[in-house]
Amino acid sequence: MISGLTIAENAYLPLRDVVFQTLRQAILKGELQPGERLMEIKLAESLGVSRTPIREAIRKLELEGLVVMIPRKGAAVANITEKDTKDVLEVRRTLEMFAVEVACDRITAAQLIQLKEAADAFEASKGSMDLIRIAETDMHFHEIIYEATHNERLVQMLNNLRENMYRYRIEYLKDSNYYDSLVGEHKEILDAIEAGDKEKARVCMRDHIDNQQLAVISKIK
Repeated sequence: MISGLTIAENAYLPLRDVVFQTLRQAILKGELQPGERLMEIKLAESLGVSRTPIREAIRKLELEGLVVMIPRKGAAVANITEKDTKDVLEVRRTLEMFAVEVACDRITAAQLIQLKEAADAFEASKGSMDLIRIAETDMHFHEIIYEATHNERLVQMLNNLRENMYRYRIEYLKDSNYYDSLVGEHKEILDAIEAGDKEKARVCMRDHIDNQQLAVISKIK
């Protein structure tokens, strides 16, 4: 599948960052499959670059958990396992249940408007069939909740987890049958925050993330 890759054009980014974003998107979209080896020479030839930015991109992808280094074999796209899914989403569930509870008390009027707009943007994006756009609008909805906690440490912890969560979010969103359910779940979370109902907000967020976990694990199996 390496031969089908094309480098993303961006005049504002250094070449190493463009290569990184190209490989990252290829992994998230499934153009580079879990377990597939990343051969520096072939990737360099396919993208028309030297091996140096390829090597730097692979190193960054390893830090994100999207690539693993296999002894005597080199780099490969990390597999999505049931345990990894549970580990990542277990941490996400705990942090986001706390975040949404805090947000009920601290969200500003302006942020509440932003959250409504983000929910609408996600609903509008689901008809585009643009997986990355849909994932970004879903992520933006959650990021507004993070910011509404006004707790910089909590926001930092959730942002550090964001890249690990992104891959599972993409896997979930590959099935458009879930989109209508997600729209409804976003609305329930939004309504609970607007009402200041912390218990309902926690339950809605828990169910929202648990549904994602069940869906991703069912696909793995």
